[in-house]
Amino acid sequence: MARPRKPLLSRDRIVEAAGALVDAEGLDAVSTRRLAAELGVSGPSLYNHFRNKDEILDAVADAVSAQVDLSMFEESDPRDWPAALHDWAVSYRAALAAHPHIVPVLAQGPGRRPAGLRVADAVFGAMVEAGWPPAQATYIGALMRYFVTGSALGSFARGFVDDETAYDPADYPHLGQAHLLAERRQQVDEGAFETGLRALLDGLSLQYEQMVTSATVRRGPNRR
Repeated sequence: MARPRKPLLSRDRIVEAAGALVDAEGLDAVSTRRLAAELGVSGPSLYNHFRNKDEILDAVADAVSAQVDLSMFEESDPRDWPAALHDWAVSYRAALAAHPHIVPVLAQGPGRRPAGLRVADAVFGAMVEAGWPPAQATYIGALMRYFVTGSALGSFARGFVDDETAYDPADYPHLGQAHLLAERRQQVDEGAFETGLRALLDGLSLQYEQMVTSATVRRGPNRR
C-alpha cells in the first residue's frame, strides 16, 4: 500500500504549524482556515483534534512550557532553593524569549495545560520542601511568574530609537546615550533581568532567614 504524500494529521503537526505561525506573525495570524491551508488539509479536519482556535493556542503555549528545565527541582539535584529558583527562572525566560508572541497566552496561567501545571507543581513543591509555608510558596510562584513573563512581554532597550537626534539634551539631559540602547538590546535586557532576579532572590533569602530565626526563637534553643 502506497504511503501518503503528507504525514497524517495529528495534534503534534497542528501545534507545530500553529507555533510556527505565532512565532513568525503573531497570535492574530492563527486561524483554523490558515492552519488548514498550511497543513494541506480541509478546515473541518482540524476539529477532530481541537475544538477551536483557543485550544490550539493553549497547546502551543503548553509546548513552550514543556521547554522549561525543571531538573533543578529533582530530589537528586544538589542546588539549594535560591540557586534552583534562579536557574529555573533563567530557563523559563529563555523559553519565553524564544517565542515572545505566545507570552500573552502563557501569562493567563496554566489552566489545564499539563506542562504548565508541571512547572507550577515543581516550583511550589520545591519551595514547600525547602521549608516555606504553603501560602508563602504560592506567593513565590506567583511572584516569579509575574517577573519572568513581564520581562518577556517587551524589551526596554527596543523602546528607544537609534537616532541620536531624537533625544535633545535640552529636554532630556540624562538620555544622551539612549540611542545606543537599541543596538545593545540583548545585553541590556538580559542584564536587567539578571539584576532584578538577583534582587528578588536576595530579598527572599532574607525573608527566609528571618522566618527560620523566628521559628527557632519560638521553639526555644534546646528544642527540636
